Amino acid sequence: MAEQAQGLDAQAVEVDGQALDEVVRFTSDLIRLDTTNRGGGDCRERPAAEYAAARLAEAGIEPTLLERTEGRTNVVARIEGTDPSADALLVHGHLDVVPAQPADWSVHPFSGEIRDGVVWGRGAVDMKNMDAMILAAVRSWARRGVRPRRDIVIAFTADEEDSAVDGSGFLADRHAELFEGCTEGVSESGAYTFHDGAGRQLYPIAAGERGTGWMRLTARGRAGHGSKVNRENAVSRLAAAVTRIGEHEWPLRLTPTVEAALAELAALYGVETSPADTDALLEKLGPAARLVEATVRNSANPTMLDAGYKVNVIPGEAVAHVDGRFLAGYEEEFRATLDRLTGPDVDWEFVHREVALQAPVDAPVFARMRAAVEEFAPEGHVVPYCMSGGTDAKQFSRLGVTGYGFAPLKLPEGFDYQALFHGVDERVPVEALHFGVRVLDRFLRTA
Repeated sequence: MAEQAQGLDAQAVEVDGQALDEVVRFTSDLIRLDTTNRGGGDCRERPAAEYAAARLAEAGIEPTLLERTEGRTNVVARIEGTDPSADALLVHGHLDVVPAQPADWSVHPFSGEIRDGVVWGRGAVDMKNMDAMILAAVRSWARRGVRPRRDIVIAFTADEEDSAVDGSGFLADRHAELFEGCTEGVSESGAYTFHDGAGRQLYPIAAGERGTGWMRLTARGRAGHGSKVNRENAVSRLAAAVTRIGEHEWPLRLTPTVEAALAELAALYGVETSPADTDALLEKLGPAARLVEATVRNSANPTMLDAGYKVNVIPGEAVAHVDGRFLAGYEEEFRATLDRLTGPDVDWEFVHREVALQAPVDAPVFARMRAAVEEFAPEGHVVPYCMSGGTDAKQFSRLGVTGYGFAPLKLPEGFDYQALFHGVDERVPVEALHFGVRVLDRFLRTA
């Protein structure tokens, strides 16, 4: 009874002022630790992992540091809940970031500078801000003597910005015991303010992800002199296949998550909806269509080309890379379409493939996320959506963990959150971090 009472009391207690200070400081500190992931194993997350582990240990939370490859460090910790019969909840954030060119930025991307109420630097939104929120929230629990209802498993991961083979993939495959009992998980890319340009504030919570299909295309032909007729030119064959892929119009395909998103948006905007009229509906939604337009179809975008070594030599091989994404339930259609578009003279293969995800929007955990946002942003409208890209939730799904995107931020109008992912001058307002730690704290304690 004492534990149950403690859990109930905790629901009414907001984070303390120290947590608000810490979430800003931790974000800045983590940004200053350069964990650039250039791909192919070129990254070292250990400094950030040690920083996060130290902050947990200071709060009496025992961290475990795990590596598949030296320097590619992950941190896992468990906080015991008050209800031993409840399933555990995973909350995870990655420690690596994509590259940044200092010459392109207004401030140095690894300065962590705090200027005019904004924290600047690579990782400010993707996703050292969320890492800092997690740390600030659970340290506040220790100071206040409160505990969450469910066991909370915290994971700070390596390698999310590449293949996740040294991060969540390694943890799921080799250390599944650390995630025992976890049925649901939350991480990046959800519960941020989306201003629709008409005065509405939307808070999209991710309940699905498109699958990842990064591909290598290889065309082979007959090598020869550049001045001679060559009907078996590998470069020409590859260029034709790449053009077909780039120009392909993928058919409309609606998953349950996207259907739920469209239904809620249509109701909010007072417009009729039906699957046959989805394109017309997107036009009526105006800027809000950006939340769903990339997830009503599969996609494949050519991104890299590599062929030849001299202008007057026709090479015998040419290679291209394509970033493919497929919706839940439509991977086979995706594969068949690529077979057709590449044709008989070009082979293709996945160089990295991960599953598409689907999470129920009528689940109690989604309702609790909605309630936590609406408590601190009563003027907002929470809607489900599907991510066009992917997160570590794909790898954790191997353990039966249903993943959601929930990294709350209250953002001012004109602040283009989505454009800052992997973009120049990545930054996050201090007030957004304060909102985020309050909402995350409330959700994690009551989920």
